[in-house]
Amino acid sequence: MNNQRLRLGMIGGGQGAFIGAVHRIAARLDGEYELVCGAFSSNPEKSKASGELLGISPDRVYGSYQELYEKEQQLPQDQRVQVISIVTPNHVHFEPTKLALESGFHVILDKPMTFSLEEALQLREVVERTGNLFCLTHTYTGYPMVKEARQLVASGKLGKIRKVYVEYPQGWLSTFEEGGDNKQASWRTDPKQSGIAGAMGDIGTHAFNLAEYVSGLEVTQLCADINVVVEGRQLDDDGAALLKFNNGASGVLFATQIAAGEENNVRIRVYGEKGGLDWQQDIANTLLVKWLDRPAEIYRTGGGHVGSYAQHNTRTPGGHPEGYLEAFANLYRNFALCVKARLTGEEAPAEALDFPGIEEGVRGMAFIEQVIASGQSENKWIPFTI
Repeated sequence: MNNQRLRLGMIGGGQGAFIGAVHRIAARLDGEYELVCGAFSSNPEKSKASGELLGISPDRVYGSYQELYEKEQQLPQDQRVQVISIVTPNHVHFEPTKLALESGFHVILDKPMTFSLEEALQLREVVERTGNLFCLTHTYTGYPMVKEARQLVASGKLGKIRKVYVEYPQGWLSTFEEGGDNKQASWRTDPKQSGIAGAMGDIGTHAFNLAEYVSGLEVTQLCADINVVVEGRQLDDDGAALLKFNNGASGVLFATQIAAGEENNVRIRVYGEKGGLDWQQDIANTLLVKWLDRPAEIYRTGGGHVGSYAQHNTRTPGGHPEGYLEAFANLYRNFALCVKARLTGEEAPAEALDFPGIEEGVRGMAFIEQVIASGQSENKWIPFTI
């Protein structure tokens, strides 16, 4: 397989941005990418200053994503950017992604995928039409023990899945943070930038994605309670949903940003006929597996007892914690392995193909629209449709 670094460009993620720095760390961790260009802000001067701080050649720091795509396409094939990382607010996801794919570039996009389900469906058509590769950064699917949980369920060892509980509690929006100078709070609670959902779009989509990913099931119905708790806030900051899955299983999802004192302890529990499993981010190296007829087992990252998917996404020996940044990097690494396989005409290993893509993005946007619709409806139970 090609051992050369992939040439990476970034849209957004300039000075003052949170998630852009996370993406850059993830891209660097395994040495699979080299950041060669960017349009780091819609403000050309800010983009230039950000590029200077990042050590990017000034002639490859652009004032807009349109300029980046146009100028990069004019470079020789062995110099132009190959992968575009898009780390802008939600309302600036669709157009840069669509144009990047149509310009011949592969794309890594921050979640949720688009501003609306309509845009998501259009983007799916673009991915199918262009044939270029696409990754959506649902970070938590990158954890080794989440991979192990998915494979354990898929193996049938837990029996038929009956119940799924998934939760994402945060407390950072317990007060009216958007009333000050908190940039993250300002755009994430603004319907013009975030879309129709607040907490459910920001972290509820992570919980929804995790529920489907680990269980291997698809939601077919939901019934939601959506709340705006902090006075003056425009979008939901708290909510819960009952779920029905395509095998008859039921589930409960809650996502809140007003749980004072909570940080980001995402947690999922899945129960089958023969046993269940429990994973949470605060102790991410541990997967607790409980059995109906024998004592519980503790699976650990780095242990020789775990499967190939967990091993593929583990970097350090057992006992050395791997966390959020490593999980994020696993998505970048797996995507890189697939891009390189495409370039050399080889077949990527199955473990590398395991990253969220366009279908997860479409389902995530369908979840956002339908959980909000249910929350506003008197009927409550609505079918999950795309």
